[in-house]
Amino acid sequence: MAAGGSARARRFDAGRVCLDLVATEGAGGARGPGELLGSADRLVRWLREVRLVPPDTELSAVDGEWVARFHELRLYVSVLMDAQLNGAAGPNDALDRLNALAAGPPPSPRAVRGADGSLVRTLPSAPDCAGLLAVVARDAVDLLTDPVARAALRRCQGETCHRLYLDTSRGRRRRWCSGGACGNRARVARHRRRSLEAPGGRAGAGAPGAPAGSDSPGPPAGGGPETPAADRDPPVGEAPGAPTGGDP
Repeated sequence: MAAGGSARARRFDAGRVCLDLVATEGAGGARGPGELLGSADRLVRWLREVRLVPPDTELSAVDGEWVARFHELRLYVSVLMDAQLNGAAGPNDALDRLNALAAGPPPSPRAVRGADGSLVRTLPSAPDCAGLLAVVARDAVDLLTDPVARAALRRCQGETCHRLYLDTSRGRRRRWCSGGACGNRARVARHRRRSLEAPGGRAGAGAPGAPAGSDSPGPPAGGGPETPAADRDPPVGEAPGAPTGGDP
């Protein structure tokens, strides 16, 4: 079963489904506080958004136990990825539990003819929790053991964000999970610090495009410094960090 990928709305896409799972944690950098997998309904929505299951898959069995088990896997992945960023292998107990979850039999997808004759993906039966956990756990094992992919692992440098993502930008200089969110906040904060440090400066004074006395951080009408390519929000359906035709 493919992990991640495909056209998605404006949902954060970390580049790997195991990192997408980590991003659902409230402390993982969501735009606003709160747990993104706090209920069975939210878990069902997430499973469909990341394409762990086809859109029409029967998921009536999802309940609080499923939620707790996905939270458990998320913890192990988060701990092990954090260790990788710090040049360590991570705790053995988390690694053992990840391997145990990865050992489960994942769902077996099938290609069938749709109503218009095109091939579509389906599952022969409703998946169980262990099978879906195995898909995500195997993705984490693959990332942790792939030196090339592992070298692209990054944590957002936003002051209040801790999201993990794969930096696939040209030059590997991407700093934020989203240039339109964390990147813009960092640029605004940097501008205000410089304004305060300037002789006679104060917060908001001299902000580009802002009239005297305004605190607006907006760019001047007609254009201003362009957001670096690697820091921009990706177009709909494109994973963050995908090459955009220019150096970040």
